[in-house]
Amino acid sequence: MKKIGITGASGFIGYHLSRAISLNQDYYKLVPFKRDCFYDNDSMDEFVTNCDVIVHLAALNRHENDEVIFQTNLELTDKLIEALLRTDSRPHVIYTSSVLEKDSSSLYGSSKKESRIKLFNWSKDVGSTFTGLLLPNIFGPFSKPFYNTVVATFSHQLIFNHNPMVKEDRTLGLLYVGDLVNHILKNIDFNSINSEVQIQATEKIKVSDILLLLASFKKEYYSLGNIPNLCSKFELDLFNTFRSFIPLEETYPRLLEIHKDNRGSFTELIRANSGGQTSFSTTLPRVTRGEHFHTRKIERFMVIKGQAMVQMRKIGSEEIFSFILDGRTPSYVDIPIWYTHNISNIGDEELITVFWINEPYNIENPDTWMEPVISKH
Repeated sequence: MKKIGITGASGFIGYHLSRAISLNQDYYKLVPFKRDCFYDNDSMDEFVTNCDVIVHLAALNRHENDEVIFQTNLELTDKLIEALLRTDSRPHVIYTSSVLEKDSSSLYGSSKKESRIKLFNWSKDVGSTFTGLLLPNIFGPFSKPFYNTVVATFSHQLIFNHNPMVKEDRTLGLLYVGDLVNHILKNIDFNSINSEVQIQATEKIKVSDILLLLASFKKEYYSLGNIPNLCSKFELDLFNTFRSFIPLEETYPRLLEIHKDNRGSFTELIRANSGGQTSFSTTLPRVTRGEHFHTRKIERFMVIKGQAMVQMRKIGSEEIFSFILDGRTPSYVDIPIWYTHNISNIGDEELITVFWINEPYNIENPDTWMEPVISKH
């Protein structure tokens, strides 16, 4: 079992890498790290001595003063190297740099390049393992608008009815954060010095086309409640990224339209252009189902009889969202990826719930990870 430390674990990439490591506890153990450790030598020394692998993600991406970005990123790298030298620790260091290294006008790119070279030189001097990754533009759920990626910025602006603008319609090379995490985990097992490993983008797309896709998600999904036709893995990843910006408490539950006549009633449960699997369950009073999460699946819960409480919690967070669904006023809740969730029968009669998910269940790759919404600790 390898002990892995992540600087910048609370950031966008760090969150996803930490979660992936937590899903592979037979192989990896996460060594805790907080940003304050950089400014406490004892904490830094303890951290580096406990790690077999250190993934150095901590960096400042944006600031009104580019010089602050440059100095901050070099300072963080220097503090890591100083701790390694003080303790004579020789873990495998993986550093995430950027293709902006090659842009001489970018102080951010220059800070990443100089940091990578500093760590490479340290590894040569002490005979340790080092991997320097040059990354394209990374996008994914829980990224920060106006900071990490234009995908995050556009998604936030569309959800909150702002007016996204394309300032420069260039072609971007994009890589989904989950795919980046897989690259990092693969590099953990390499035991050589690789100073410059180029990680290729999996999608090249114009900024205006990104906005068009996200705007179509806003209309089809957020406004109309329909699941759009997702023709590729990229569109699924982009859609799940867009969904992560939806404010849950202000959005759910959403009422379904009931059509009544002298025969009874008809309610359309879900309109999905992408197929998927629809199923239903019955639940006895005071019984709870679920207590799991998904990392890629789109899922909708619809109560058509009885009363239910749906609870969900983002993995790594303590905030719990609770929604009441009642079959007398049919409504639905969508489950974001990386949110553990459950459904409880809170009424006195049998509960009937209809579930839609965008892919049929595959026992060999279920993407279903058990974790209670309410921690037992």
